[in-house]
Amino acid sequence: MKVSWLVQYVVAAVAFVLIDFVWLAFVAQALYEDQLGDLLAPSPNVAAAVVFYAIFVAGLVFFVVQPALAAASWRRAAGSGAFFGLVTYATWDLTSLAVLRDFPVALVPIDLAWGMVLSASVATTTYAVLRARAGRDA
Repeated sequence: MKVSWLVQYVVAAVAFVLIDFVWLAFVAQALYEDQLGDLLAPSPNVAAAVVFYAIFVAGLVFFVVQPALAAASWRRAAGSGAFFGLVTYATWDLTSLAVLRDFPVALVPIDLAWGMVLSASVATTTYAVLRARAGRDA
């Protein structure tokens, strides 16, 4: 199945923003305020968040979505997406645990699980949307 990288990226970006918004708006805000307290900035750095999203989605498309599409496997999208989420979120959480004073240990498994769920969901959703689109174009 041949779908342009840009289309893959846009579909993944929309899925990522929508799914992560639900997490941030309804779960994470209170969790992070409770766990991180004074470490949190008064307001998010929007530019940094946009750059993170752009890079993260590019990695997800390159390392997960494209191989899943090539293999024609939603299971690969889900499994590789979960692993990608684990690796990327572990980078932040375990580095923070290693170098930041008082970084809450309790936050680490929650964040790692969210990274896995988010990435698997975005990859699987992107895969499903692109496969459905390809079926309509056939």
